[in-house]
Order: sequence, then structure tokens, then C-alpha cells
Amino acid sequence: MSERPLAGLRVIELARILAGPWAGQTLADLGAEVIKVEAPEGDDTRRWGPPFIDRDGTQVAAYFHSANRGKRSVVADFRTPEGQAKVRELVTGADILIENFKVGGLAKYGLDYAGLSAVNPGLIYCSITGFGQDGPYAHRAGYDYIIQGMSGLMSITGPVEGEPHRVGIAVTDLVTGIYATTAILAALHERKTTGRGAHVDMSLLDSAVSVMANQAMNYLSTGTPPGRTGNVHPNLAPYQVFECADGHVIVATGNDAQYHRLCRLLGRADLIDHPAYRSNADRVANRPALSEALSAATRQRSKAELLAACEAEGVPAGPINDMAEVFADAQVQARGMQLDLGPHRGVRSPFVLDGARCASDRPAPVLGEGDDEVAPDASPRPAAAPRT
Repeated sequence: MSERPLAGLRVIELARILAGPWAGQTLADLGAEVIKVEAPEGDDTRRWGPPFIDRDGTQVAAYFHSANRGKRSVVADFRTPEGQAKVRELVTGADILIENFKVGGLAKYGLDYAGLSAVNPGLIYCSITGFGQDGPYAHRAGYDYIIQGMSGLMSITGPVEGEPHRVGIAVTDLVTGIYATTAILAALHERKTTGRGAHVDMSLLDSAVSVMANQAMNYLSTGTPPGRTGNVHPNLAPYQVFECADGHVIVATGNDAQYHRLCRLLGRADLIDHPAYRSNADRVANRPALSEALSAATRQRSKAELLAACEAEGVPAGPINDMAEVFADAQVQARGMQLDLGPHRGVRSPFVLDGARCASDRPAPVLGEGDDEVAPDASPRPAAAPRT
């Protein structure tokens, strides 16, 4: 398979900040041509620093570079007839459009789905909003931090005592961007049969609730909302952070055999057949006492010693790395996760297809640098098939 499997697809990105640009960057890494249409002042995140990266004498925030690799930037002021015409011209030959304006925000410019699907019936038009195109909150702006709270994510994140914690990245934005690419590619596949485009409606809240996964099911199956458990797993034990003589490591036993091996390597074989810890359900029910018994043993080991012992005995365990340690890790280096983009470094998308690592080698664009190089694509897109 080619390392550019989406080559030939044209994407128009009318999106700012993170969720929409993340979807656009993902498509760019897979080979699509992504044209980022920016207001004259540019995407807000160009100024979300420090830190800043110097590109051709222009200081642009590292945040912007994290989500806009592989794109071209053109400038269009939607408030003017000329800007609106420029977008319509670009859309005429496009396959996909991504936008994250408030519901109805583009309608006054004729750039909503109804307006642009009339120009290009085969267009896959993806709207990313905080709450979706309908429902009582549809009119609200969406912010990742607020969605983390509303979705239940913060109710299960952080120490048992004290205030709830957010995840350290804008995870609901990122998840929505990833889900959006999946939905876009599904709509493209269907277009091969129908010839018609589609309006993809992606919501940060929908996406965040969707990825609550086992914690959502824990509630739906019991009627009891799960709470914060700090660094322990709500359904497994021992599956947590353990203290060592020089720091902390993660040990994640997922079955009885792994638990037995952990007990033996820690010199606590007596805990294997202890009636309070025989099954996983027993261990979860008696977690505090078990955790303290095992921690007393792990505190006698260094991190390196404990991790080596776990590796040798087939017990899942790992370090807690900072970002410098992440990019120094042999496996991260072997997989080529750090990109050299010329003026700066970047992080590769995780796609490996038939051994080819898919990632654009174009750095994030200078504002408007594509104005002179992006030409309208007049090649025909699928025509709408008759509806039955």
C-alpha cells in the first residue's frame, strides 16, 4: 500500500483551534491535499504561546504546529463577497470540507451544507461542534475543558480526595477529530455507491460520552455512578501505580496468572492463596490491604530493578515517563514517532500501512502561503444519484 493512500482527495478546512484541524491533519498525513482557509488574522492557535517556533521570520505557537502539519494556508474573509466566492471556488472541486463554527454560523455567508452542497453535490461536509446540530445545547459553543466536565470524564479522573482533575491534553477535541476522520471516510465510501455527498454531524459531547467505555457500562449495569479512583483501575487489582525506592512505576496485572507471578517476584507468595485475594473480584473488594502489602515490597526495589523483574517474569509493567524520556525511548525511536520537518520537529501520526509510515513532511503553513500556489480543482466529482 502507498504511504499516501488518500492521494487525490482535496480537503477544504474551515476549522480553527484543535478538533477540526486534528481531523484535517490526520487526512493530510494519509495523503490528502488539505487547504486550510483562514481569516486574515489566522487561526487563533497561531498565538497560543509560548512556546513559539520561528518560521521564515514569523513567530507561530508550537500549539498551532501540533495540529496543522501538511496543509496549505489560504486567506479568505467570509464577511466579504470576495471571500465567500473564494471558498465556493475551492469547494467546487473538493471532496471534503471540515468546519467547526457554531451551528448556523456559516449559513449567513452561504457556506453551510445547504449552500455548498448545491455547488458540489458530492461534497462530504463535516461539521464539528460542541453539542451537535440539534438538541437543547446545540446553540452553545463547545470547549474541551467544559466537555471533560459534562461528559463524566472528570468525575472519574484524579485522586479520591480533593477536586476532580482534567486530562492533561484536550482529549475530547482530539477524540472528536479522530472520530470525524472515521465518519468522513465512511461517507466517502458510501459516495462510491450513491454519488452523493453527506453532512457529517460530529459533537464533542457525543464523542466524549462515547469513549467513557467501561466506566459508562459500569454505571449502566449497576445504576451507581463510578467515582474517582486515583491511579487504580476500577475493575482490576492490582492494576495501579506502585512506589519504588527511587520513584514510581505502573504494574498492570490482568489475570490470576500475572498476579501470582507478581507475588512470587516480590517475595509474597503467601498472598497467592490468601482467601481475601484468590480472585480478581476478591482483590478489588480488598484492594487497600492488598495494595499496602505489595507496596511494602516494591518500596524495597529501585524502578529499574522492579521493571526488569516484571519483564523477566511476564508481568505487565512500565515506567512513568516525562516527554524527554518519551522521545529518548528506544521503541519510540524505532517506530519513528519524531519527525524532522526542517524548521522544527513534530510527532508522527500512528499509521503504518504495509510497512509504510504515513506522515506528511510539510510543516504547518505560514499564514496565506498557499494563496499563490493553490488553484481551484475543476476535475469532476461524483454527481448526485437519483434518490429512491
